[in-house]
Amino acid sequence: MLRLSRKTLLALEAVLDVAYNARPDPVQSKDITKRQGIPQRYLEQVMQSLVHKNILKGVRGPKGGYTLARERRKITVADVVRVVDQLDAEADTDPVSEAPLGERVIGPLWDETREAVLERLSGITMEDLCRRAERLEIPHGAKAPPDFNI
Repeated sequence: MLRLSRKTLLALEAVLDVAYNARPDPVQSKDITKRQGIPQRYLEQVMQSLVHKNILKGVRGPKGGYTLARERRKITVADVVRVVDQLDAEADTDPVSEAPLGERVIGPLWDETREAVLERLSGITMEDLCRRAERLEIPHGAKAPPDFNI
């Protein structure tokens, strides 16, 4: 079965969390960690990669965090998948196979399949996923206003 890696799924959840919750203030990574259960150590690494690839924008300061670098209708699922794929490719330097069948038959088949999947994911935007979350009535992660009652 063709599956996205755990790292890719967590990156998608993080970007969707920012798209869904970053209005009007940036989303802090600790809030994403809380809502999505993404390990903080992993989250910071992938978020920085997403910032460098112009998917997210980092906002510094006490109320800092992350916002989308572009409109959510202009960020596709494939954009995020490609960033994580690039991270994984940099870490994995071994070829899939050096045998002729693996190198010249299975490898190209896998590449064609991957491209077909990415083409499909290029048609799905963060806006589409946010609308789906709203239809499913998933609550936004906005913080409750402070309670000053004693």
